[in-house]
Amino acid sequence: MSTNKALFAGRTILASGISKSYSQEIAQKCQTISSSIMSPPGKKPFLVGFLANDDPAAESYANWTKKTCEEMGFEYQLRRVQNKDFLEERIIEANNDDAVDGIMIYFPVFGDAQDQYLKQVISLEKDVEGLNHTYYQNMYHNIRYLDQEKTKKSIVPCTPLAIIKILEYLKIYNSLLPAGNRLYGKKAIIINRSEIVGRPLAALMANDGCEVYSVDVHNIQKFTRGEGLKFSKHHVEDLGSNTPELLKQLSIDADIVITGVPVDNYKYPTENIKEGATCINFSFHKNFNEDVKLKAGLYVPSTGKVTICMLLRNMLRLIENKYQSNSSPIA
Repeated sequence: MSTNKALFAGRTILASGISKSYSQEIAQKCQTISSSIMSPPGKKPFLVGFLANDDPAAESYANWTKKTCEEMGFEYQLRRVQNKDFLEERIIEANNDDAVDGIMIYFPVFGDAQDQYLKQVISLEKDVEGLNHTYYQNMYHNIRYLDQEKTKKSIVPCTPLAIIKILEYLKIYNSLLPAGNRLYGKKAIIINRSEIVGRPLAALMANDGCEVYSVDVHNIQKFTRGEGLKFSKHHVEDLGSNTPELLKQLSIDADIVITGVPVDNYKYPTENIKEGATCINFSFHKNFNEDVKLKAGLYVPSTGKVTICMLLRNMLRLIENKYQSNSSPIA
């Protein structure tokens, strides 16, 4: 990105603006793949989304997915499943349908361990959200390819990836450092340790050199590659119970604060924010108070549109992997 970070200082940055910087590249890549490697030639990459709940956040996400797909040259179909007990069968049907290139589920469905199981039902080759255990294992171990020849790139869960891309857009990543170390010297607080977003995001940022403090209801953990980045992948250290005192102590010099608490009444304490810090909220709910804008240097109130772009980016990568295309890889 050519945008100077100084232009952002003290500003609210919307996901819609950030997504534009990626959407053109993805749309062009979609057109290239459609005309060069899809069968039959000209076929649009086809994404199927399954909705088996009445969660308004999931409905909103589905609507944005449809709109974005249509704008960027993808085919999209929302398949509603009235009886969620039959969702697994519907996913397997889509797995076996050669016309379907990508599959996603709008969670929660059952809201328990069965949702974890459903993530593994989606075929590895069609899992656009990157929730399959193979992708997670690669991410946690800082492995970036699916094969020893390094011809097939592994994909990353789309919401953590979106936040990484937002940090890159905001020039938080230091391009002068070697790839894989570009968050070295940065300190981050992440309020959420879900298996879908919070924990993977902490691992990704730590693997890129950041000192990350991962906060959930019960405790706080430190994700880091060690002093001087001596480890090739992140290690995790338990720091104890999540108390207001410990959170404030760790937050006071954090360069980055990221929140994703899925309730309306949670607000990150503004007094804990370092002057000029970058603050990003990926929850459907507003996790920062309005006065965050008086402390934060950069404030991103939501990430949804960037997340959808990353989902489609993942889908194109899966198609390239499938056809082992000679086209240039997506960066």
